[in-house]
Amino acid sequence: MSTVTVTDSPAPAPVRAARPEYKVTGRRVLRSEWAKLWSLRSTWITLGLGLLFLIAFGVIAAAHYKSELNSGHPLRPDDASATALSLSVFGTNFAQLALGVLGVLVTAGEYSTGMIRSTLAAVPRRLPVLWSKAGVFGLVALVVSTIGVFVAFLIAGGIVSGTPAALSLSHSGVVRSLLGAGLYLGLVGVIGTALGALLRSVAGGISVLVASLMLIPGLISLLPSSWQDNISPYLPSNAGESMFALTHDSTTLSPTAGLLVFLGWTVLALAGAAYRLVRTDA
Repeated sequence: MSTVTVTDSPAPAPVRAARPEYKVTGRRVLRSEWAKLWSLRSTWITLGLGLLFLIAFGVIAAAHYKSELNSGHPLRPDDASATALSLSVFGTNFAQLALGVLGVLVTAGEYSTGMIRSTLAAVPRRLPVLWSKAGVFGLVALVVSTIGVFVAFLIAGGIVSGTPAALSLSHSGVVRSLLGAGLYLGLVGVIGTALGALLRSVAGGISVLVASLMLIPGLISLLPSSWQDNISPYLPSNAGESMFALTHDSTTLSPTAGLLVFLGWTVLALAGAAYRLVRTDA
């Protein structure tokens, strides 16, 4: 008589579910840059300063005009041709510095802290990082600036109401000019972002930004008049100013031409940043 020995077969190993593979998408890169932007205290402070400059200096310029008008003294040529629009956008010269500097910090700040290595490790293709940074901050700067210039115009318009400078939103070209001022400051933020990625230095990016927007136009005034007429309208700041000027003459560009020229400067800065980002190590 034979016996059958039954042996227990080993239990099959549990099948582990495959972990989903992480995929880098444009939407995820945008969300990452959005989160990083608002996690910085400097973002809130600098955007607040930019908004304050737009509104405060516009109101101050309007109050000064009203005071000079009521004093009975002859107005200076600049004040005599002032309008509620030109007074309300007086703060753009100061707001562009705040927004441009913050744009530089958005990119160059990561290089100074070394965080850019983690960012590029997560997004190996690199260029989506630059497009996302520029797009996110440019949109934020555009929204903040547009709100600022409209608020400044409403307050300044109320101050100079009943004077030769009075204008309303229904006046021809006013809304276009206010939107142009907001777009100009938004693009300044994009240029700042590009300069930060191109130079990889906060100090260097800010220096080039200030020189481009404020110092070079002053130096051009030292050139012969014929040279000034051919060069000055195409400088970044002068082309940008033509985007939100209510009136134009033979020495300035039209709003459309000014926009195209300033977009060209913006694209040039982004192209330089993209080239260095792809070609050199972090």
